[in-house]
Amino acid sequence: MDWNRVEGNWKQIRGKVKEQWGKLTDDDLDQIDGQRDQLEGKIQERYGLARDRARQDIDDWYSSQTW
Repeated sequence: MDWNRVEGNWKQIRGKVKEQWGKLTDDDLDQIDGQRDQLEGKIQERYGLARDRARQDIDDWYSSQTW
């Protein structure tokens, strides 16, 4: 997985992230700023998921995207 693509285009991609994880606030997305570990942590916090589950959800979301 090439997460650099997400980091480099965060301003454009954050809308897709917000569609997938609607509980994330704009402030959360500003704080995450494309960093995968920050995204995992915020998903865990907002949705009450285990870290492994958050990681898997991100992997599934990323692989379903058409870049």
